[in-house]
Amino acid sequence: MRNYETTFIVDPVLSGDEIKATAQAYVDNLQKEGCEIVFVDEMGLRTLAYDINKRNNGVYYCVEYIAPNGAFLNNFELGMRRDERILRFLTVALDKYGVQYNADKRAGKIGKAKRHKQEKPAKTEPAAHGISRKKADSPHLTGVPSGDAESFKEEE
Repeated sequence: MRNYETTFIVDPVLSGDEIKATAQAYVDNLQKEGCEIVFVDEMGLRTLAYDINKRNNGVYYCVEYIAPNGAFLNNFELGMRRDERILRFLTVALDKYGVQYNADKRAGKIGKAKRHKQEKPAKTEPAAHGISRKKADSPHLTGVPSGDAESFKEEE
């Protein structure tokens, strides 16, 4: 018995039902071949790192399964290559560390940790250009505010 994981990207142009039907068709295909499905993860719509078939988004699925042997993989992958609804796929054989990692990830031991928000002290805004509001608004000062009170000239 070997552990495998197949990750594939479904074309996002399809309707939601067609996307789920596509993923379910491949899960059913694996079960017909005698595989035991361990976990199906719908990762959802994600942005691709580069365009594939003029698409910049894709719906990601990851299927982890146990197979009696790897003889069916050639036909399984050939079907994925020929299916226009599948943008990309990758099948990997998992070793004991990969299986343990996936089990820990499902159990919540690995992943994003929730951080507690800390209250930040209120910020006091500095005056614009280093000049107090009183000096900048006074009618007898002219010039460009530069932060220097001495660079202003008084009007006569």
